[in-house]
Amino acid sequence: MLTGPEGSQALYRVLVRLGRRVERRRTPLFSLAADTAPRLLVVLDPPMPLEDAELEQVVEFVQHGGTVLAAEYGGGILRCAGWRLQPERLVVDSVAIRPPPGGDSLRLPRVARVLAPRGRARGLQGLVKRAREDELEEWCVRLVPKTADTLVAATNGRPVVLRLHYTGGGSITLVSDVGWFRNQVWRDTDVPYVVLPLLIQPARHGRVVWDEYHQGFGQESRGMAALTWEWARHSPAGWAILQLVAVGLVWLAVTAVRFGPARSVLERRRRSPLEHLEALSAGLESAADSATAVQRIVAGLRRRLSRTGHVGRADLSGWLETLELATTSARGRGAVRRLRHLITQRGGAAPERALDAAQAVEDVWEELRPRRTRDAF
Repeated sequence: MLTGPEGSQALYRVLVRLGRRVERRRTPLFSLAADTAPRLLVVLDPPMPLEDAELEQVVEFVQHGGTVLAAEYGGGILRCAGWRLQPERLVVDSVAIRPPPGGDSLRLPRVARVLAPRGRARGLQGLVKRAREDELEEWCVRLVPKTADTLVAATNGRPVVLRLHYTGGGSITLVSDVGWFRNQVWRDTDVPYVVLPLLIQPARHGRVVWDEYHQGFGQESRGMAALTWEWARHSPAGWAILQLVAVGLVWLAVTAVRFGPARSVLERRRRSPLEHLEALSAGLESAADSATAVQRIVAGLRRRLSRTGHVGRADLSGWLETLELATTSARGRGAVRRLRHLITQRGGAAPERALDAAQAVEDVWEELRPRRTRDAF
């Protein structure tokens, strides 16, 4: 819609391109009458009604020659001007528009409600219900129009766009349907030919003041979250959404799997280096290459015993001789000698040779590494 700062971009740009000075007012209207520069005040059915002091300023502004354009209730301007919407509650039905003089070819959308003068309701029930509503404030009582012009009327003769002229040169233009200010309506219909003159003519000698404060975009306006929460608490649709959210949270609490400590799962132990060597030897043994299997097994042992974990190509026999001298136990030196024998042995059964090498490597590892180090893997 064209009622908010973002929604009013289309109409705002049109007025700027036409050379009109447009101001987005995001402060209350308490000082409207003291500001002599504004010529036209636009109030498009804001969700926040104008306060009594602001309505008094609007009345004084009109009495001193200002022009006001109010759509639907206009934050209370419609009632203060002595008019109301008919029907008061929004219904599904709509009313067709009678083309204005000279505009028989204009395509104007239907309106949901029309304008009607405020008056005492007939019957005792209507008097009780509307007694307080029909009592206008003292500043609104002073707002007596000199003439009233119906600019656009419905097929039933009721005014849809009405202009009230007052002594002092001021005027109030009432529009019964704020939908005429929606972007889509402006694109698909001929509403701009009717609405633009209402904005351009009064603004020839002043600027257009666009009320955005009562749309919820004041200088100290609340954030989107606060506005959404306020809407949810005060609208039927918001209450329905809050109830659905509450039911969903209850359902989640009832059907949740757990909210306690994590359940224990199967322990997954990583394969130790010795098991990895045995798997490697089994693979090489299946390839019937015992010499390569023995060399790979010994090279793996050397890599694991080194400090950096990486060794280049070197003579394994010489390294085994050094390892035998560094081994302190007799069992460890015997295992190293078996490895020296297996790595230099020619021929022999491949399976037995690879398995003997793997067993010897395991013995050396057990002798050179304490038990706790092995269990840490």
